[in-house]
Amino acid sequence: MASAKEHIFISEADCYLFGEGTHYDIYKKLGAHPSYEGGKKGYHFAVWAPNAVAVNVVGDFNGWNEFANPMGKVGDVGIWACFIPDVEEDQYYKFLITTRNGEKLFKADPFANYAELRPGTASRTTDLSGFKWEDSKWVRERDKKDYYKEPMAIYECHIGSFMKHPDGTEDGFYSYVQFADRIVDYLKEMKYTHVELMGIAEHPFDGSWGYQVTGYYAPTARYGTPKDFMYLINKLHKAGIGVILDWVPAHFATDSFGLACFDGECIFEDPDPRKGEHPDWGTKIFNVGKSEVKNFLIANALYWIREFHIDGIRVDAVASMLYLDYGKKDGQWVANIYGGNKNLEAIDFFKHLNSVVRGSYPGFLTIAEESTAWPNVTGDIGTDSLGFSYKWNMGWMHDFCEYIKLDPIYKKDNHYGLTFAMQYNEIENYILPLSHDDVVHLKCSMVEKMPGYKQDKYANLRTAYTFMFGHCGKKLLFMGQDFGQEREWSEARELDWFLLDEKLNRGVHDYVKELLELYRGHLCLYENDNNWKGFEWMNADDTGRSTYTFVRRAENGKDNLLFVINFTPMKWERYMVPVPKKGKYKLLLNSDEERFGGFGNTIPTEIEAVDEPCNYKEQSICFDLPPYGAAIFTF
Repeated sequence: MASAKEHIFISEADCYLFGEGTHYDIYKKLGAHPSYEGGKKGYHFAVWAPNAVAVNVVGDFNGWNEFANPMGKVGDVGIWACFIPDVEEDQYYKFLITTRNGEKLFKADPFANYAELRPGTASRTTDLSGFKWEDSKWVRERDKKDYYKEPMAIYECHIGSFMKHPDGTEDGFYSYVQFADRIVDYLKEMKYTHVELMGIAEHPFDGSWGYQVTGYYAPTARYGTPKDFMYLINKLHKAGIGVILDWVPAHFATDSFGLACFDGECIFEDPDPRKGEHPDWGTKIFNVGKSEVKNFLIANALYWIREFHIDGIRVDAVASMLYLDYGKKDGQWVANIYGGNKNLEAIDFFKHLNSVVRGSYPGFLTIAEESTAWPNVTGDIGTDSLGFSYKWNMGWMHDFCEYIKLDPIYKKDNHYGLTFAMQYNEIENYILPLSHDDVVHLKCSMVEKMPGYKQDKYANLRTAYTFMFGHCGKKLLFMGQDFGQEREWSEARELDWFLLDEKLNRGVHDYVKELLELYRGHLCLYENDNNWKGFEWMNADDTGRSTYTFVRRAENGKDNLLFVINFTPMKWERYMVPVPKKGKYKLLLNSDEERFGGFGNTIPTEIEAVDEPCNYKEQSICFDLPPYGAAIFTF
C-alpha cells in the first residue's frame, strides 16, 4: 500500500464544493482510500447519506460487526466519515445505514473503485496509485489534434463475449490483461483507430450488457482488478488506439444494495416516480437537478479520464434524459415549469458536463447516443449547443438498415432512404453507427438482414459497407460485423470466430480491412465530414437501377475518390457514370473480386473520362458494374 501523509481527509471546503456541485475531485474524498492517521496506516471511509440516522462500516476487517466502526458526520451536506486502522487492500466492505424509520440497509459504496464479483454485492478496498503509465506521448498528441479532421473508425466491443477461454470454466472470461494482447493485435491488423468498450462500470446482471450500473467508479471485477484495466488502456495507447467507454448517466439499477433509496430516501433519484423511474426499463432516473447528483456524475467522467486515461465517453440514452415524457404515457410524467416536455435540468447538466470535460481536456470525445431530431446536440462549448463532440447518426442507421434488407425489386421505391442523410449532414458532427443494438432482439445480424442466396447476402454486405465508408461521418462497427457474423450477438457466448475459415466470411473480413486501410489513407474520407466541401453526388437519382455515385474530395485537390455502388443482383453493362472532370480514373477497390468472396466480375484498372454528358456533368466514364458490386476509383 502506498504511504500517505497524515492529514485531514475531508475539509469544510470539500463539503462546500460538493454541496455546490463543483467538487470535481470528490471521488478522492468519498469512498475508501488508503490513509495514515493517528500514526497508523489504514483506510479512510466516507459516504454521502444526508438522511441517515447512523452509518457504520462493516467488512472483513471487523468480522462484519455492525457496531465496530461507526462513522461521524462531517460538515452539513450529509457526509459521514471515519478512519479504520490496519485495513488492507482487497478486503470486502459495505456501509450499514440506519434510516429515519429504523430500517437497516446494507449498501455498496457508491464511490468504490473495486467491487465483489457478481453475484456478490460488496465493495472492495483497493489502491489506484502506483501504476506505471507509459502513454504520455499518446495523451499529448491526442490533445493537440483537431479530431474533426482525423480518421475515426471505432470497434465497439463487449469484452466478455469477444472471445472466451475454451477451458470449460463457467464464464470463460478473458482478464483485462489477456484481452489486451488479443484486442491490440486485432485492432492493429484491421486498422481501427478506436475501441469502444461496453459494460465496464460494475453491474450485477450480465444480460443488462452494463447499462444498469451499480458501481460507477469501479471497473467490473468480471475481468480483473482496476490496475488490470489500467494495463489494458496503457497497452492500447502504446499501440496508437484510442479508448471510448460506454457511460450511462440516464438511469441506474434498482438493486437493493445500490444507489436506489440509498439512505432510506431518494437522494440519487427523484422521489416522484413520474420523474424518478423509467417504466419501460425498470430503472431509476438520476435527479440531475440536484447539485450532489450532478457532481457525482461529472466527477465520474473526470475520474475515468484522470485515473484511467480514457479518451472518450459514448453517453447512452441521451434522448431519455432530454425528454420528460420519453417512454411514458399520459399521467406518467410531469411537465417543466413552462408546461413543455423538455427536461431543463438535463439540458443544463449536459452543457455543464461538456464544458468541464471538454474544457479541461480538449482532445477528449463526448459522443451522444441521441435518437431524435433535438437541435444543436454537438458544437463548441459555450454556445447554444449541448456541447457534445459527436452524435450517433441514428437516422442514417435506421434508413440504412431498412434499405439494405429490402428485396431488390422494392429498393427503387425506397431509393432516397440512402440519400436523405446528406440533406441534414451539416447540422451536427456525426458518427455512423452499426452497433450492438442493430444485431440483437430478432433484428438479425448484418449479413442475415440481406435478401437473396448466401453469396448474394455477402456481396450485398460488402456493397453496404462500401457505401458506409464512403459516406460522410466517422465510422463504428460492432464486433463480428467485420467478418459476417451470422448469428445475432449474445453476451453469453463468444463471437463465431470459426467462420473465418469460411471463404465468404474471410472475404468480408479482408474486404473490411481494405476499406479501413483505404479510409485511413485518404484525407478526402475524413477531413470534411460535416460540410459539402468534401462530398458531391454524381448521380443520386438512378432509382431504376438502385445505384449511387458520389465523389469525396480533399482540400488539397489531389486526394479524391469516386464511389460507384450497385445494390441490385443485376449486372449493369456499359454503365455510364458522370464524373467531375477530365482525366484518368484508376480503380482502387472492386468488391466483386473472388478474393473477397465475389463473383469475379472484373473492372478496368484505369478508365479515361470522355466528353459525353451524363446527369448534368460534361464528362463520364463507362464500364460493366458487377451485381451487388461497388467500385472505388481515385482521380
